[in-house]
Amino acid sequence: MRIIVCVKPVPDPKHWNRLQLDPKTRTLVRKGIPGTINPLDRHALEAALTLREQEGGEVLVVSMAPEDSQPVLKEALAMGADRAVLLSDRVFAGSDTLGTAYVLSVGIERLGEFDLILCGDETIDGGTAQVSAQLAEFLGTPNVMHVSGLEVSPGKPWLARSQIEHGYTLVEIEPPMVLSVVKTINTPRYVTLMNILEAEQKPIEVWSANDVTLSEPWAGLAGSPTQMADLFAPERKGMAEMITGDPKEQAAKLADRLHRLGFC
Repeated sequence: MRIIVCVKPVPDPKHWNRLQLDPKTRTLVRKGIPGTINPLDRHALEAALTLREQEGGEVLVVSMAPEDSQPVLKEALAMGADRAVLLSDRVFAGSDTLGTAYVLSVGIERLGEFDLILCGDETIDGGTAQVSAQLAEFLGTPNVMHVSGLEVSPGKPWLARSQIEHGYTLVEIEPPMVLSVVKTINTPRYVTLMNILEAEQKPIEVWSANDVTLSEPWAGLAGSPTQMADLFAPERKGMAEMITGDPKEQAAKLADRLHRLGFC
């Protein structure tokens, strides 16, 4: 079984107070902010590693990011991925979800045949939940989103459990497929010191725009139909009033306040 996992390096949430928006390009300025694997992508990678342990095969990690994101991909290799490919070029910079999905698709086409592509349902720095469906469209393969369970048994149909608003649907699938997973699918494994040392021996291939075939304009800032308008922190307007007195007096005062505010 050949499984490809799409991994996105995202700014470490501990340092989000340092995020800024470039005034000219309207893109996030990430320089100097530590990166980490997008949390849901860890769950996608764990699902891939579990399938490999059950069925054999290989797990490849693919990412579109600046070249200095290689330490983040080392994390994925330390978790157990066999190989990593980083699509990195100034041509790709500023890509929106459509551009990102397109660049990932041409990179995956160069990698050749696959059984499954696994993605996190969404990223913490975008939250659009669009890339997996767009990627599937570019590759011409079916897509199931919000996957919270996956059953693969030899000689039996594969089953994907997809979350919906008040429950889930059970979908019978067959490869090749693109699936995006949610947090409840599994618990990502811990990375040990030995895993980290072993990851140093695994390759990270860096591919530029010259290494793939870009036949459409959907790449980079110029080829992105959507762009960020602004980034700001909402103004805090919270206000508290302490109600004093014994419980009976407090209840009376609270009822009076609620009445005056129109709640009762």
